[in-house]
Amino acid sequence: MRLRACSSALAAAALTIGLTAAASPAGAAAGAADRPFLDRLNTVSTVASTVPENGDVNPYGVFTIRESTGALHRGNILVSNFNNSANPPAGEQGRGTTLVQITPGGTRTTFATIDPKHLPGPCPGGVGLTTALTVLPGGWVVVGSLPTADGTSATAQAGCLLVLDKHGTVRETIAGDGINGPWDLTAVSSERRGERGVRTVQSELFVTNVLNGTVAGGGAEVDEGTVLRITLRSEGDQPPQRVATTEIGSGFPERTDPAALVVGPTGVGLGHDGTLFVADTVLSRITAIPDALNRKDSAGIGRVISSGGALNGPLGMAIAPGGDILTVNGGDGNIVETTPAGRQVAVKQINNEGTPPGAGALFGLALDLDRDAVYFVNNADNVLDVLH
Repeated sequence: MRLRACSSALAAAALTIGLTAAASPAGAAAGAADRPFLDRLNTVSTVASTVPENGDVNPYGVFTIRESTGALHRGNILVSNFNNSANPPAGEQGRGTTLVQITPGGTRTTFATIDPKHLPGPCPGGVGLTTALTVLPGGWVVVGSLPTADGTSATAQAGCLLVLDKHGTVRETIAGDGINGPWDLTAVSSERRGERGVRTVQSELFVTNVLNGTVAGGGAEVDEGTVLRITLRSEGDQPPQRVATTEIGSGFPERTDPAALVVGPTGVGLGHDGTLFVADTVLSRITAIPDALNRKDSAGIGRVISSGGALNGPLGMAIAPGGDILTVNGGDGNIVETTPAGRQVAVKQINNEGTPPGAGALFGLALDLDRDAVYFVNNADNVLDVLH
């Protein structure tokens, strides 16, 4: 990743870049009826700087808010900043503590500043860096934490999932039972109302973990990355409680990295048929875990559906309206669209800064509410961009 402060010019937000689709192995075969989602999007615009008043940098997690409640507003974009203002130039990672909320028009406010010394429950190591971020019904914000004592992978600890309420207060932590370096997540929720009108929400979180043996490996690749399905349940205004944890994926390659802290399984997206797709960053591929909502055991890495080609260190993931898989590359600033069958049907460069162009700029991404644009973080300049 590239770590530098946000420029004031980009923080003003108004930059627009025209794009063209790059050649892809099967893109030419798509007709009008099955036109790739990315073919409809041609412009990147900067929405706003993600840097709050305390100077936190390196936006990773992104989520489009679906329900207005408390301080959260429908259609706004929540972004996590878990590196502090000393990075750069000190090179320490995972030392930030803020989440910001950005309107589609570019107004930024600080949603939460997390105090690592006063957490309401265990989080081995404290607050740290990940791309994991979601908002559950009722405004419960779940954000991952992969902490380090000194900003280097040598001191990385297991971390936890932090649960914040709709006002930005950390209400609980979810730690242990397989959580070991939570790196990204996606969630699906269902709800019902009882006889007295009390709302009960059950959420399934799919969380990738990247610290199983990586620190001991000292930079060597180890095949111990996991995917957990964590079941949460909440009633009324009470914080969601963990009721079950199931390891549904295992054996993913992972390693520590001096620039990226850790490289391992990152983005996850739930397909229309209940298949969970996983971005295998180390080996530049996408795998598929079947029956992710119901399975009782690990599928290993699942089935490899696409490998190499335009995939170059895929990180964040989202599912397009038609079911295709969108991933952003850590290696070259491209966004790639892949069908559930594994055809790479569209590629577009959405960041070209640095050498090589776009490397280290992209992490989390999320569709807007109308599902006709893609928000993504530009880690090179600490801004939120939109492809539309």
